[in-house]
Amino acid sequence: MLLSLMPNLVLLAETTLKRIAIFGSLAVLVLVVGAFVAWATSPDPKYNPATFEDTPLVESVAQFEVAITLAQYAEDDGVVRTILVLAFEGEAVTGVDLRELGGINGGDPFEALASVEALPATTEEAGAYPTIVLPMDRLLPAGSVGSRHIGSGTNFPEHAEEANSTSVFGFPKFGEATPARTTVRQQPGILLDYEVELCMRFDRDITSVEDFDAAVKGVFLCGDFTNRNAIVKLADPDNLDSGSGFSDAKSGPDFFPTGAFLIIPSDWQSFVASLRMTTSLNNEPRQDARGAEMTLDFRDLVAKSLGDMSERRFLYRGGREFLAEGGMISKEMTIMSGTSEGTIFTGPTRGDLIEAVATYLVTGGPFVHESLMDSAKGTFIDNERSSGHFLQPGDTVRHGSSHLGNIVVEVTR
Repeated sequence: MLLSLMPNLVLLAETTLKRIAIFGSLAVLVLVVGAFVAWATSPDPKYNPATFEDTPLVESVAQFEVAITLAQYAEDDGVVRTILVLAFEGEAVTGVDLRELGGINGGDPFEALASVEALPATTEEAGAYPTIVLPMDRLLPAGSVGSRHIGSGTNFPEHAEEANSTSVFGFPKFGEATPARTTVRQQPGILLDYEVELCMRFDRDITSVEDFDAAVKGVFLCGDFTNRNAIVKLADPDNLDSGSGFSDAKSGPDFFPTGAFLIIPSDWQSFVASLRMTTSLNNEPRQDARGAEMTLDFRDLVAKSLGDMSERRFLYRGGREFLAEGGMISKEMTIMSGTSEGTIFTGPTRGDLIEAVATYLVTGGPFVHESLMDSAKGTFIDNERSSGHFLQPGDTVRHGSSHLGNIVVEVTR
């Protein structure tokens, strides 16, 4: 009996296996088609959206009652002179040489200002002195003269949301300030991004919050260019406060353009809060924010920085660095505000993740030395590079402000 049923049982088993194979193939096909559709329909954002004020930005020099605006230039013999800025329009800046007011020459603008016994009380009164007109591209950077500064990460709420960050963090930034008319080099293969920021420097070394309160404070506009490859490869998304990746990403010989105007406000808090800063790329608006949006103001940033200088914990070029040497913010350093929403960099999309897994499996998966995470990072960088979303040679980045002047940067190869 059993032997007579064997052919039927074998036939039934074969039929069942074929059906399983067919259904399995269909299931795989459905998964493949579904994955392809999900990949093909994945969004491809070119940059992070931003909100913009309804009224156009008006760039002007602050009234003397609100703030003193300084700029510097060098004579042919190398002597640095400081002017009291009265107005600027287009590429022309009008001001009074501090020597007309009894001041001295020299590279330190705070010392030059302190050497003047009595400043004009109003802009109109200052205009009675002999004036000088200079082209913007002749003015020196308003930034600190050192090559080490303190950057601030995710200090604007919307940008923190873009970066999935829950706190403000600092990191050392290396590189000298460049002028308000300058260039930034786009290295092949690098995802180059822009950021507009407010910056502050001091007339003395800062070792305590009391020093900050007593110091003469200079505010200026600055840019912060970023190599996003380093962020992708080195940053710890679960612990951005480690600062890993940020010093490598934001340090370079032309990654720190600064405005030409150094502003000494009579009330720094209200002045900074009211400041407006913007970014446009090839005349397309990208960023627009006010100083009042900062999560931590400059006093808070200084206090936070001073409390984070005891450990050499910041990764840079394969080694570890202090946030600042000597446990202080020296007068040659700048402290930066962080940037607002609207940068180019966006996180991996659905399509990036699907492609990363597929690439990982096709190239050997767990049987090769590269991890899935490293493979995914490489895939993401390749996709972003081929998208052309990031800064390209020939692009023009313009940072504007209400009272700090502007910065124009040409992207070169």
